[in-house]
Amino acid sequence: MILMQYKHTLKQEISLSGIGIHSGKNVTLKLKPSDSGEIFFIRTDLENLKFLIDPRKVITLNSSVLTSGDKKIQTIEHLMAALYMSGIDSLTIELDVGEVPIMDGSSLPFVKAIGTAGIKSLDKEKRAIRIEKPFMVEDGNGSISVKPYIGLKISYSIYYDHPLIGEQKCSIKADEKIFAREIAPARTFGFLKDVPALKEKNLAQGGSLENALVLDSKGLINGPLRFPDEFVRHKILDLIGDIALLGSPIFAHFLAKRAGHKLHLKAIRFIQKHKDYWTFA
Repeated sequence: MILMQYKHTLKQEISLSGIGIHSGKNVTLKLKPSDSGEIFFIRTDLENLKFLIDPRKVITLNSSVLTSGDKKIQTIEHLMAALYMSGIDSLTIELDVGEVPIMDGSSLPFVKAIGTAGIKSLDKEKRAIRIEKPFMVEDGNGSISVKPYIGLKISYSIYYDHPLIGEQKCSIKADEKIFAREIAPARTFGFLKDVPALKEKNLAQGGSLENALVLDSKGLINGPLRFPDEFVRHKILDLIGDIALLGSPIFAHFLAKRAGHKLHLKAIRFIQKHKDYWTFA
């Protein structure tokens, strides 16, 4: 049975400013209403170069990075998660630097801005992907299983050899309200010992105690936590942002173990490539 759904955009433009966590550059982000029926990025600093949302055009560099030729837009996942869970699928996103601002390290600022701007329906139909057959992708000790499900459910488990994290598990049935309350506020995190190596790779140039949870060998340098299991909740946030790359809502249960952006992308590309595993709902 095909369930009739319609695409949505914003009622009014949103403008946000912040720093790119990896580039360290100040960024102005504009989310502009559109009736095109698709989401795409534009870099105004590159003569309005257009970036289409396509998993095949995404690479991973401690974040999800959208490419157009040799040009990039880093750290798109937190914004994409907020748009996906808000039901927005028609939008022009303008940036004057090649990275989405990190804000406070979570999706919450984007969710709040979307709520203030408002959402409107378009006279354009959309269809959801419904997983029909289970599959699994693996990478080292990590794996993602995807199974049929009515709606979107994510079960995630992580393990870090750190006294504050250890093993954390979280499972949610993702809808707009649950996402805004339970997942969107979860912030990105990193380890103090990894900072020098990241900076040598020109990453984490804009990271700070204001936009990321930072852990030393004993505990959290900056707190308090918003949730006791904020670390695994942020992983769910990242996965939702990567699921959004499909460009359609999806009915499935994702079970992720010790995963990350690389494995998320592997699962999304599997869905994109293997159309015999799903149908339109």
